[in-house]
Amino acid sequence: MTYPVARTSKKPAPAVGTGPEPAYVRPTVVAIDVRATKGGGNIAIGDRVRIVGSGLYAGEIAVVETVAGGVIPAAVVRTEAGRTRRVRTIDLEPVGEDDRLVAEGD
Repeated sequence: MTYPVARTSKKPAPAVGTGPEPAYVRPTVVAIDVRATKGGGNIAIGDRVRIVGSGLYAGEIAVVETVAGGVIPAAVVRTEAGRTRRVRTIDLEPVGEDDRLVAEGD
């Protein structure tokens, strides 16, 4: 019985000294923030916070209504406009009682 020649035998030999090709990173790959698992340990119910980042209501001041633990700690906040949202605690920064948005006061 005779077998045909393997297709791999028809490929040319790799050039000498070229080495492996660099890894290609797809532009649609999601980057995961591993710091989010630590969360904001100093966030408690009733605290006034500012939502940081580029998400919904970013830059607004809110009051923490509930705090949920877990792999990525989160909090439900109510903005000064009366809207609620669940936010990762790493995306919250505490503010003082007299802090206001720049657009409101100045």
